[in-house]
Amino acid sequence: MSAVGVIIAVSGGAESGVAAAIDAHPRLAVARRCADVAEAIGAAAAGVGGAVVLSDQPRLSRAVVAALIDTGVVLVGVAAAPEPAEQLRALGIETVAAPGWTDDEIALLVADRLAHAARRPPSRESARAERAEGQESADRDGQVIAVWGPTGAPGRTTIAVNLAAELARSGTSTLLIDADTYGGAVAQAIGMSDEVPGLAGVIREAQHGSVDAAILARHAVTAAEGLSVLTGITRAGRWTEIAPAALEEVLRAARHTADAVVIDCGFGLEADEELQYDTRAPQRNGATLTALSAADQVIAVGSAEPLGIQRLIHGLDAVRSVAAHPLVVVNRVRAQVAGPRPAEAVADVLARFAEVDRITPVPWDPAPCDAAALEGRVLAECAPRSKARRAIAGIASALALGADAGSTPRRSRALAAAVKD
Repeated sequence: MSAVGVIIAVSGGAESGVAAAIDAHPRLAVARRCADVAEAIGAAAAGVGGAVVLSDQPRLSRAVVAALIDTGVVLVGVAAAPEPAEQLRALGIETVAAPGWTDDEIALLVADRLAHAARRPPSRESARAERAEGQESADRDGQVIAVWGPTGAPGRTTIAVNLAAELARSGTSTLLIDADTYGGAVAQAIGMSDEVPGLAGVIREAQHGSVDAAILARHAVTAAEGLSVLTGITRAGRWTEIAPAALEEVLRAARHTADAVVIDCGFGLEADEELQYDTRAPQRNGATLTALSAADQVIAVGSAEPLGIQRLIHGLDAVRSVAAHPLVVVNRVRAQVAGPRPAEAVADVLARFAEVDRITPVPWDPAPCDAAALEGRVLAECAPRSKARRAIAGIASALALGADAGSTPRRSRALAAAVKD
């Protein structure tokens, strides 16, 4: 049996001993001794070795660990003391040699992990699935709801904010997260200052360790009784601060903190950075894809205008590749753009061209929505009897009860030709 290459990224004087023990093992060989974790990522992505041995070091973060896992290599952490060992585990490295282990014992551990991986070949998808399976029982406390919508401002922030407010008013402790990397507007929508670290602050802490309720509470702002908010980035140019791997950790912690977690997502669903760059590139849409993947319920929001419906139809295929059964909410439903029976017309078009069985219409209600936007308040506060508020409250009630929030109006064909063209 040929020896398997091992990439070493161990800092300090321990590196030479680990390298010597790996080279002495009959089934292992040192493939690359790296000066830093960046070199280790490059070597792993190039297929230089099947395993990476690394220690705690300044530039090691959750994003680095995720990048290494995505290459399909086996990761083994080494630490000289209990605290660095716990730090490595907190960053997502499942196999960490106990402090005090000899170099030969570390080499045996690497060989054992490689043998286990050979029986079940690793891949990006299987590695993520294994992590999800290991955390499933612990991570299913609260419900995660991701609100997505295509480009064109269909009203996803309005739906997300008011949905979170309705859940909180029903007695469900709710955390609202603005994860839109293109134009986060949750803070403005509810009259809050956006000059706080919010989600970006929690992400920074998640990059270097675990997140708990105390960290979330430190960065979240209380908007109402039972409703906390992690505001988004203040400028779209800061999108690189919302690292997908760290967002996974934030959402894991959020499940333990709130009964419901509502995420306002961006519109982009493409993940084509690897096609455009020779090296690993940051993914602007990674936060949205991470939120959709982690969500127990995805709400796809579209606008009732013909162009809005067309954009929703095109986007649903991409959404379904991440979330199989999104709840489709059509916003601003009105006869002026959809015919005399607008809800039926929209339902017919989505059934014919997007195979959507059920929709939830939110009626066009401009005066209350404009008042809420002007005052920086939710509909339940400034227009409790408005049609839009009642529709969103119905969605919240169904989600809180675990029921189907969709409805099936009688259908007509009013918009079919416009959308088809």
